Amino acid sequence: MLSDDWHLTEDFDDFLARAGNFLRSRAALHNTPLTDLEKLRVRKATDHEAASGVFGRLDSAGEVRAVFYLTARGRLGLTPLPAGQTEVLAARLAALGHCPAHVVADHDTAGAFAESWQRYTGAASVLFWRTHLYRLGTLTPPQPSPAGRGRLTGGRDREQVVRWCREFCVDVGERSSLDLIDAGSWEESRFGDRRFTFWETPEGIPVSMAASTPVVGGMVRVDPVYTPAHLRGRGYAGAVTAEASRAAQAAGATDVVLFTDPGNPTSNALYQRLGYVRVADFAGYGFSYDAPRGRRVGAAACRAGRSRRNPPSP
Repeated sequence: MLSDDWHLTEDFDDFLARAGNFLRSRAALHNTPLTDLEKLRVRKATDHEAASGVFGRLDSAGEVRAVFYLTARGRLGLTPLPAGQTEVLAARLAALGHCPAHVVADHDTAGAFAESWQRYTGAASVLFWRTHLYRLGTLTPPQPSPAGRGRLTGGRDREQVVRWCREFCVDVGERSSLDLIDAGSWEESRFGDRRFTFWETPEGIPVSMAASTPVVGGMVRVDPVYTPAHLRGRGYAGAVTAEASRAAQAAGATDVVLFTDPGNPTSNALYQRLGYVRVADFAGYGFSYDAPRGRRVGAAACRAGRSRRNPPSP
């Protein structure tokens, strides 16, 4: 019989103090929780409500073994869970009346939690995101490199950066970030805290872009990488990714990671040539509370709350 060793709190600072070392211990695997929680920490400095939610850690023998966080916007993030613990966590969250809009985790944990959540609440789940996680080994810039150079963007580049991020969202169907950009809420989008690198032609014309998250726990995630359709196939994406990866290492990152679309063999092969090594698979499931057979969570209450939000990309 599994013992329920989950410790839940609404005290964001206490949660970070107790779970921080665990998250940093496997920074590549925990890259999404690290970046999500860092955004909450930064926003909390100016808006106390920004870090509202519920946070939990799974303790065993005095050590943290896993964590979860459920934000006010309904985002449930999980680190890899031991077998059976998705049942324990689902039961606990359901009993407390929580209604996550979606879950993001490693492939096995996300799928297991989605099944557990349906058993406890009747909520249907839909896979909206699946990806490979790569970690940089030895950086191997493309040879030959396309003519031109990499350049960190500045204030004068903002319009181009926003436009290309919007085009990226359209290409991949990322509705939530697209809506924020169109509403003028750039800083609230997942791109607002990133550092952007352009690859420019010898004439100084930007032809490709790569972004990277701030260094958190020694980790940087390169995301997104975008080249306009009419400029693809010329080596620009590889060159700008290598430049952004080098800059991340120079900034002190010991773990440089990126996510790739499993259905795009071209990009997967490109990143492997640059020195990235696949380490895990991840997935995201969105929840619908319209089904009438929820057992412990009121479907009507969830429909009126967070569950109606579109799931954002990690």
